[in-house]
Amino acid sequence: MATNVDLALVVCGLDGDFNLRRLERYLVVSGESGGETAIVLNKADLCTEIAARVEAVTRIAPAVPVVTISAQQSVDRLQGLIRGRTVVLLGSSGAGKSTIANGLLGDARLATSAVRAADSRGRHTTTSRMLIPLPDGGAIIDTPGMRELQLWASEGSLDEVFSEITALAEGCRFNDCTHTREPGCAIVQALARGEIDEARWESFRKLGAELRHRQATQDVAASLAEKRKWKAIHKTLRSHPKYHR
Repeated sequence: MATNVDLALVVCGLDGDFNLRRLERYLVVSGESGGETAIVLNKADLCTEIAARVEAVTRIAPAVPVVTISAQQSVDRLQGLIRGRTVVLLGSSGAGKSTIANGLLGDARLATSAVRAADSRGRHTTTSRMLIPLPDGGAIIDTPGMRELQLWASEGSLDEVFSEITALAEGCRFNDCTHTREPGCAIVQALARGEIDEARWESFRKLGAELRHRQATQDVAASLAEKRKWKAIHKTLRSHPKYHR
């Protein structure tokens, strides 16, 4: 989606767009950027339980700054984060990324549209990535909202987002523990004691399986590409005059 960024702002609406599992997915992806990450909870004017939702986000991302705003009213709380930096806006369609970008730019340069009342989903107003210089230095990259975000990341990024789970797993009796039925499994014990939220554990398992499947698919594709390359090289060599001497 973007490269060479200083800061990834993961934007999540406080309306029907609010979804912790989707937020975890975006955090794993943003962890691959090499820059910093911050979470922007937008549309605070539409939410009556802001404190509870901030607490829920802080539980899944304790080391990530969380900023609540209503981009329709003001984006001033973001100014200190972005000044002089290259920033990419990530988030689902309808989260308010283009509205935030317009607020930071100081004019309505990017098109915006209303979300559906039924589910707060947007209509893909932004259809391509745009790099726009900011008035006070730096630049902002607005990305298209996505209905489904493919997980292009490493297991290291996954472990960082779910650090409390990976830390517990180090206490398992077996190094190759599957965290299902092995004796001495620290994860199974923690789940039984209620120390790990089951929904978060299922999210970790799902994202991990997705990453491993994608890696296996890439390995097969790379192997086939290597075979095709050497087959072409050998064919070229066989057709060379020196090959027949």
